[in-house]
Amino acid sequence: MPDEIFTRPFGLPAFSNYLANVQLAFGTAPLARFMFNGFAVTALILGFQIAIAIPCAYALTKCRLPFSGLLFGLVLAALCVPIQVPMLPIYIGLASIGALNTYFSLIVPFVASPFAIFLFRQQIQSYPTDIVRAARLDGFSEFEIITRLIVPSLRPSIAAFAVFSITTHWNDLYWPMISISDINMATPPLGLLYFRDGDIGANYGALMMAAIMAIIPMMLVYFAAQRQFVRGMAVTGFR
Repeated sequence: MPDEIFTRPFGLPAFSNYLANVQLAFGTAPLARFMFNGFAVTALILGFQIAIAIPCAYALTKCRLPFSGLLFGLVLAALCVPIQVPMLPIYIGLASIGALNTYFSLIVPFVASPFAIFLFRQQIQSYPTDIVRAARLDGFSEFEIITRLIVPSLRPSIAAFAVFSITTHWNDLYWPMISISDINMATPPLGLLYFRDGDIGANYGALMMAAIMAIIPMMLVYFAAQRQFVRGMAVTGFR
């Protein structure tokens, strides 16, 4: 409880206080809705990023594209542009079509990830080209080559990128604060701001419990993908 935080800063509160803070955290603001929004947004962003990045990375390495070096240079250039730079025109565009306060507005600015293209290209580049050529001679389409040969070899890199992507977009406060004004569309970081309103702003126990609930999914994601994450960083040359 609030008085225990200031009178016993290094003591452990009673277990009943934990339960009371959980009930207060879920009862004061729609915390369950915030968590659902976070899961939906991060999962959809990750799915679109992987679906777009893998074919792009494959095309840059295993297909004869005109100006492939220039295209890869544009990918590297995009890595140098902070996400905050294009946000104003994106916001204006979404506002002009009435797409603010929707999942679409939370997802669409991030569906194309230059980092994912670069990461997957690093590993696909080491994939034997002779196997790709043999698959083409056997009648494999480019889609079958990607799904049956390339994707299984990218599992460590996909797991590594998934940790980066999920952590980044789950914890993102900048863009949701700009594009979302409806409490029912808030993601967990934005939702925590609603705990500052009214009396709940002084109840640090409920506020910290809500923060813990928002952190737990990220811890589980990392522990679940820890081995693949480390392997993916080693395979792609990151340290």
